[in-house]
Amino acid sequence: MSALMLKKSTGIVLIPLLFIVFITSCSITDKYTKASSEKWNKDIVQFKQQDKDEQDPDNAILFTGSSSIRLWSTLKEDLAPYPVIQRGFGGSKFSDLAVYIKEIVYPHQFRALVIFEANDITGNVDDKTPKEVARLFRYIVSTVRKKYPEKPVFVIEITPTKSRWAVWSKIKQTNKLLQRSCAKMDKTYFIETSASYLNDQGEPRNELFIKDNLHQNRDGYKIWGDLVHKKLDQILMSQSPQ
Repeated sequence: MSALMLKKSTGIVLIPLLFIVFITSCSITDKYTKASSEKWNKDIVQFKQQDKDEQDPDNAILFTGSSSIRLWSTLKEDLAPYPVIQRGFGGSKFSDLAVYIKEIVYPHQFRALVIFEANDITGNVDDKTPKEVARLFRYIVSTVRKKYPEKPVFVIEITPTKSRWAVWSKIKQTNKLLQRSCAKMDKTYFIETSASYLNDQGEPRNELFIKDNLHQNRDGYKIWGDLVHKKLDQILMSQSPQ
């Protein structure tokens, strides 16, 4: 083999290796970090202050995610007797949670983690693909697992709403990928909810939402709370608090 051929042959081997090294050295969150920090830094600072000022209840369920978590004013009531920690930041996406998962979750001791995000697919040009959302979710879980390998992690199904009905098929695909991801990961659970928010015609039940047709009213939260509670009971009642 000539020196030229050897050089070409070596190049063929080196290029894929260099590509692999480059890909593995890049975090999935890198392309989201700047936008997330600009938008959510104040909220994260506020969370850190809450962590200093408030003492977490023993064996609490930690809730984090977007505005549906932040606006859940009856969370303590709906989840009783489970004690709760509420860390929702309104308008956030799976990508934002991926960027800040350590800051939000690591300061706490909890019995289980519950996640709800719903803003990655809204009908805008910068929407993520369902596969990208699922990949972010898996990253979030893997990051949680580095500190809490045994804690159950739950993700609530993205709710069908009138305001985002035009992209419901894409959201449904995302929900399926989230559910499949849960099935493949240890101690990770998908909370099905969408059937309770659809009427006999298979359309969103508008009576469960406020005027923006996106956020739930008290009736909606009652249903949500019941579904989440039942899933927690199903998984946690067979386990002793750790």
